Amino acid sequence: MSIKIIPFKPDYAPIFKELNQKWIEQYFTIEPKDLYLLGNCQEHIIDKGGYIFFAKKEDSITGCFALLPVSNTTFELGKMAVSTEFQGLKIGQKLLSFAIKFAKEQCWETLILYSSTKLDNALHIYKKFGFEEVPIERNLDYARSDIKM
Repeated sequence: MSIKIIPFKPDYAPIFKELNQKWIEQYFTIEPKDLYLLGNCQEHIIDKGGYIFFAKKEDSITGCFALLPVSNTTFELGKMAVSTEFQGLKIGQKLLSFAIKFAKEQCWETLILYSSTKLDNALHIYKKFGFEEVPIERNLDYARSDIKM
């Protein structure tokens, strides 16, 4: 299966929103920060120095993720989602591998992510790719986040 990782285009903003809303609603509830980022990802991610990438199989967008700036040398990996019809095909791993490679090419010092201990498969993949648990801050933007890597 040929999967291409492609950068954000404004036409893909509704797909980014839809993919993320589906997975969040499957396990959790949409929170104010979700509404903010997904409501206008061009303004709230891209225009603020972040990145959004998509996995594309033929003519279908199958997954996505964002890289949000924390500082000049630290970015947060977030809003990673794979369409339910394409799960189990290692698309999430391809996206994660691309994100890590991209971060290295940018010479960023740190790539962080926040997740939930309810997401066993995601945590397994993050650990497989070298992410390690670190202390998490209090009063985060997401109630569902209970682990930082």
